Amino acid sequence: MATNGTEATHPHAVTEMCAEGSRLYASALRTGRIPRTDAEAAPCLMEFALLHPDPDDPGWLRPVAPAVALAQRLTPIEREIAERRRRSIVLSEIFEPFMTLSAREDAPTHAITVLEGLDRINAALDLATGQCRTEVLTVQPGGRRSPENRLLEALDRDRPLIERGVRIRTLYQHTARYSADRLAYVDRFTDGKAEYRTIDELVERLIICDETVAFIPVQEDRQVALELRHPGLVRYLVKVFEFMWSRAVPLSAGTPYETAPDGITDIQHSIAKLLVEGHVDEAIARRLGMNVRTCRAHIAKLATALGSGSRAQLGYLIARSGMLNEAD
Repeated sequence: MATNGTEATHPHAVTEMCAEGSRLYASALRTGRIPRTDAEAAPCLMEFALLHPDPDDPGWLRPVAPAVALAQRLTPIEREIAERRRRSIVLSEIFEPFMTLSAREDAPTHAITVLEGLDRINAALDLATGQCRTEVLTVQPGGRRSPENRLLEALDRDRPLIERGVRIRTLYQHTARYSADRLAYVDRFTDGKAEYRTIDELVERLIICDETVAFIPVQEDRQVALELRHPGLVRYLVKVFEFMWSRAVPLSAGTPYETAPDGITDIQHSIAKLLVEGHVDEAIARRLGMNVRTCRAHIAKLATALGSGSRAQLGYLIARSGMLNEAD
């Protein structure tokens, strides 16, 4: 491999061959040798041992026979393959007795598995979605995606699923309709295999594969998740999803109920409901998938529309206006 800074000027792996290296090596094979100065344009030929100094004249280089060069490259690969095969046999022998025990009809099953850390969570998700053959149900609350925090984030797994013919149904909050990035992503899947709907309020993320395995987060930082395989629990979560799905609005339908007859938007109706229930601004923003600043802007508009001069008065005016009854 390249050393002393050569990689910075002529980098490529030992399994590759640059155009200049290919030309010079072919020339050396045809003529039997090439000037050492010509090889300066492709130092990889010396580093990969495809050329060696001419014992009769140090100013020239001779080619190594292709069969010899290939054997030099294949030997460590074959050695690694043999070692991995040996390790797989050893592991199979170690676990074989336990496989027999777990195959018993009366053997206990792990209906709930605690997954700690994003690496383990994503590995379990990759396995479950890779085995999925029929349908994936996902609940994706929150605003914009965070590349650093992708716990139970199914979006990155949508394309291979759809290519295998798996149906995907995803629930977002209404605020997702105002996310250009989210809308641009959804536009990529218009073949009918993926359906997207929105609803005013979602609690937490959820992924269900083939109605057999479900994933839910445990902690606020989403570093711990539960993998659920208990049939009763999974069926219950499917029913919860279907309940929300039946009340959600297709994303393709455009912004739902932008402004009601009373001049208050659908999102502001949702905020009013949570205000009356006693939630603080931060909790309302989190449950509706928006930032706190946007939430407070909606509260200010709501106060203006109802003629409220204080937070306490706003709750009273919301209750007296009957708007929550109309929303239900």
